[in-house]
Amino acid sequence: MTTFEISRTSVEIDSQPETWRRAAESVASFSDALPRRGERVAVVGCGTSWFMAHAYAELRESGGHGETDAFAASEFPHGRSYDRILAITRSGTTTEVLDLLNRVKGTLATGAITADPTTPVMTAADAVAVLDFADEQSVVQTRFATTVLALLRAHLEAENALPAGVRPLAQAAQDAERAVIEPLDPAVCGAEQFTFLGSGWTYGLALEAGLKMREAAGAWTEAYPAMEYRHGPISITGPGRVAWLFGTAPQGLADDIARVGGLYSAGSGNGASALDPLADLIRAQRLAVHLAEARGYDPDRPRNLTRSVILDGSGA
Repeated sequence: MTTFEISRTSVEIDSQPETWRRAAESVASFSDALPRRGERVAVVGCGTSWFMAHAYAELRESGGHGETDAFAASEFPHGRSYDRILAITRSGTTTEVLDLLNRVKGTLATGAITADPTTPVMTAADAVAVLDFADEQSVVQTRFATTVLALLRAHLEAENALPAGVRPLAQAAQDAERAVIEPLDPAVCGAEQFTFLGSGWTYGLALEAGLKMREAAGAWTEAYPAMEYRHGPISITGPGRVAWLFGTAPQGLADDIARVGGLYSAGSGNGASALDPLADLIRAQRLAVHLAEARGYDPDRPRNLTRSVILDGSGA
């Protein structure tokens, strides 16, 4: 890739304000696949999809829509009772997700959100929401993942179950328009290590930011609940290292980071001008692409990764 080419990943990142709006407009047509108020729901996925499941589970339960847990598909607790499983799978071919859906088929309601209507998940789940307009050519997920969460947020908003303090999706999409164009901080771009922090639903975003940086750029990243940062992880922070917060900062956090010489990044922190945390994730996606290219990597073809993990043999 030459310096004159724009990666497919960058193009997909930049399209997110539009895909979020399309997701919000599609909520009613996908109602069969989405949880009903009061249901006990398990949300499952792998990798990025698992982290979006974590964020949604926190949003749904804290908004009073119903008890919600999130699991990696391979770790689903089959001895536990649920009313519905909601699976997130961009490719619709991920082995662990399909194995789970096929195992529980006929015993409880299942829904799925995917990007490809030609894949096995279409028959593995009882109902499927297809976000083909958010599908990606890139190996690493960016717009599909955030568009799934945008859809689920819009559904909670339509059900009057959006938690207090979480912005309406229309405002989040406006923030996303800022996030795709605002210059990245040169000091952050030049850092050697990144610790991502979040609380509640934004902890899932912190996990995803760390994964995106590792996938695309091979960067040294960690992610923790924000209040856990002082319980050990702060020891890694120092000059040339970033602590990046999604959401509201715990009292004194910025001072603690400054005390150890770290760089504090809080694009989604307090204040009317702050970005919605999901829009702030776009900044982390852009940073991952920037670092990948600066290190001579192709963000569209990350090392050791494929678009979907399809395992040979049953029970893998």
